[in-house]
Amino acid sequence: MPAIEHRGPRSSRRRFIAIAGAVAGAALLPPSAHARTAVHDWNGVALGARASIRLLHPDAAEARRIIALAVDEIERLERIFSLYRADSALARLNREGRLEPPPLELVELLQRAAAVSEASGGAFDVTVQPLWRGYQEHFAAGGETAPDLAALLPLVGWRRLQVDAERVAFGRPGMAVTLNGIAQGFVTDRVAELLRRNGVERVLLDLGEIRGLGSRPDGRGWQVGIADPAEPTHALGALDCSGRAVATSGGYGTVFDREARFSHLIDPRRGTTAPTRRGVTVVAAEATLADAWSTAFSLMPAAEIRDRAQAAGGLGVYLAVPGALRRLV
Repeated sequence: MPAIEHRGPRSSRRRFIAIAGAVAGAALLPPSAHARTAVHDWNGVALGARASIRLLHPDAAEARRIIALAVDEIERLERIFSLYRADSALARLNREGRLEPPPLELVELLQRAAAVSEASGGAFDVTVQPLWRGYQEHFAAGGETAPDLAALLPLVGWRRLQVDAERVAFGRPGMAVTLNGIAQGFVTDRVAELLRRNGVERVLLDLGEIRGLGSRPDGRGWQVGIADPAEPTHALGALDCSGRAVATSGGYGTVFDREARFSHLIDPRRGTTAPTRRGVTVVAAEATLADAWSTAFSLMPAAEIRDRAQAAGGLGVYLAVPGALRRLV
């Protein structure tokens, strides 16, 4: 997984899945039916990306109150996970190399990230940030070929990140963490649970990753599209995301160079980038898992994706290439 806050490269991260999802949300019912349906929408920004909440509730005032709670939670978590807010916990960790004590949510998310790192054979790794920065600086300075990242690879390695309730610390100077492959999913899950606790039974969340609860106003499941890598505004197919989460990662979401040869999805093991004309969509019970696994799978060949998804269990995986979509698991 799966346009968050990285500044510099061309385009934005992976908003392509939300294009079809937003269209599906906007076209749920004809105008006369919309007038009779208590649909409440919020549109804003979460972790640097466009975000939306489409909530069904019979009481408009209560819906506004609940949405305000959700927005407050998004902003609270952003103060922990944002890569570019100077006052965030993550920014302090990257500046100082340690946090004592760290926020509980950061500890939980890093522990969950480590579990996916282990299960993915290191394809998912939150310590990949030095490589991302190396690519960004190389191409910002006019680079035209792949950068030489040999000096940066020793700074990457999730096992060198020390995490417990008392502290989070880097094992080597120069390390840095990005949560851009998992934080949006985590925030999505936290907001979904907040809404559920407040009595919301029907909602479509797009906070960088997609999660649906209940059904649309017409009683059918919430639908989200899977984009064609060659034409991201065109959907190759649609998935029902009611009661589950969907995340897509694709190298075409953001590229570093004008020729679109180097994508924002960097393999932490080798320093190479994911293919720029392929997308991987993951369906899971939680957006946190869908987000992290879509990021990891974007760096694997189809056979390895299938093997690791089956070993992990509980994942549906779809592979999109120009003009074609197939289910792997």
